Amino acid sequence: MEKRSIPSRVFHFYMEGFRSMTLGKTLWLIILIKLFIMFCILRPFFFPNFLGQFKGGAAKQAYVTEELVQRAHLSSGESHP
Repeated sequence: MEKRSIPSRVFHFYMEGFRSMTLGKTLWLIILIKLFIMFCILRPFFFPNFLGQFKGGAAKQAYVTEELVQRAHLSSGESHP
C-alpha cells in the first residue's frame, strides 16, 4: 500500500470531487465571472487611485497623514484650523 503525503491526498481529494461535479462546475463558473466583474470592471470606478497623483513616498505619506488628521478632527466634532 502506497502512503501519500497529506498535500497529495488533499489535492487528489479535491480533484476527484471536481471531476464528479455537475452543478458545482456551473456555480464555480458563475463565481469566477462575478469576481472578474467586481475586481476588473467595477473596482476602477469605485476605488480610484488617489495616491497615483503623487510621485514620491514622502508626498503620499503627507497626503495620507493630512487626510487622517482631518477626518479625526471632523469625527470628534472639532473644527479644523
